[in-house]
Amino acid sequence: MIVRKMIFAAFAAIPFMLAGCSSEKTSDAIILRVSNWEEYIDEGDWDEAIELEDGTEICGENNIITDFEDWYFETYGKRVKVEYSTFGTNEELYNQITIGDVYDLVCPSDYMMEKLLREDKLVPYSKSFFDVSAENNYYAKGVSPYIDSVFEKLSVNGEPISDYAAGYMWGTMGVVYNPEEIPKEAASHWDVILNKDYFRRITVKDSVRDTFFTALGIEYYDEITADDFVNSADYGEKLSEVLNRTDEATVMGAEDILSRAKDNVYSFETDSGKADMVTGKVVANIQWSGDAVYTLDQAEEDGMELYYVIPEEGTNLWFDGWVMLKEGLEQDPDKQQAAEAFVNYLSRPDNAIRNMYYIGYTSVISGGESDLMYQYMNYCYAADPDEAEDSEDTEGTEEEEGTVEYSEIGYFFEADTDEANEKYSIITTPDQLDRQLFAQYPPKSVVDHAVVMDCFDDEANERINRAWTNVRCFDLDKLFFWK
Repeated sequence: MIVRKMIFAAFAAIPFMLAGCSSEKTSDAIILRVSNWEEYIDEGDWDEAIELEDGTEICGENNIITDFEDWYFETYGKRVKVEYSTFGTNEELYNQITIGDVYDLVCPSDYMMEKLLREDKLVPYSKSFFDVSAENNYYAKGVSPYIDSVFEKLSVNGEPISDYAAGYMWGTMGVVYNPEEIPKEAASHWDVILNKDYFRRITVKDSVRDTFFTALGIEYYDEITADDFVNSADYGEKLSEVLNRTDEATVMGAEDILSRAKDNVYSFETDSGKADMVTGKVVANIQWSGDAVYTLDQAEEDGMELYYVIPEEGTNLWFDGWVMLKEGLEQDPDKQQAAEAFVNYLSRPDNAIRNMYYIGYTSVISGGESDLMYQYMNYCYAADPDEAEDSEDTEGTEEEEGTVEYSEIGYFFEADTDEANEKYSIITTPDQLDRQLFAQYPPKSVVDHAVVMDCFDDEANERINRAWTNVRCFDLDKLFFWK
């Protein structure tokens, strides 16, 4: 599995073409300029196929870009050539757009989608894109009802994000930790970054938004964990308000927390935290869920068992998605059809599985009438019935044997009901309650404590940037923050 949000500054801005985009196919082709996160799509050359329970075989023999180009011609009778490039951060993508790089379709994170919409840079998806009766509208038919509901709640100046963005991957932010070195209780709070018991043995994200979010979880711990707050009818809205505060007093408090954290942690890092966890250099790492899966997989290959936990104060619910840019499409209906078809092709369940398998993140596609996504979850995480004894009473500690039922995930596939939870439950090993399955498909009780980061206004950005400058000792190359 590969890593999301990897930052290689020397290469991130360099466009590249995935293999298979041959010139003889493109003399009359529609040119579709796509930009995505680095290593965030299936590049093919798999060693073996995935064989699901119903006999479906999924394999990435070619890169998925080439397969899309062939599929588009077979489906619509027109040639399309994808000019595919990558970026390392949301801010880098924004800078590229600002200096004049032209793209038709890009895949930023939630808050950057909102910024682009606020600046009137986006084109809405066509009404036909959302027609669930259309055979090839895989996104509309297969997007998770939960993700769809999150998109429906987000808007900018009265414009719903759901009209302008189609989801791609989603997840949470939490703590990867070594249970042999640090107990779960200590890792289950954002203030682990201040814990002197682990001096210089914890890494923090070198990302102003993610790290600022962490600081607010510490700053307002007493408020957001109080019984009357947690049990309030509007808990989700209240938690979102607290963890998106940007007033002067809040920012000053967060700056103080992060300054103290800087003196305690091993480093502020962008990508090295995964390797530092695997080698044992650090015992805990603030991490995005997809990178957590990658880290746990790598550690497992080296005989080490790492865990992933969501702090009890709450977590960030993030998602990346596809948006179409006005400057690129220029009201060209052929280009818009190709862009929407690209999103639909990646949303076809077998292709969503290809991308998940290759990059390690969780697709927003739950499958709709297709159960391939659920089959794939079982393929990855179901306990081997021949090797595990049935023991549903176990609490899931590493010493215990047997299996457990992992449920409370019906909300993602269908609905938040007892019937859906039973339908989409999975019998797994106890360790998966704290490992890859938990990271990829968090239970409803976890996402109920998750909030989406707001797109801050310029005044708030200025305050946070100033605080970040102070924390990072005026290290100006860390200050690209254009939310």
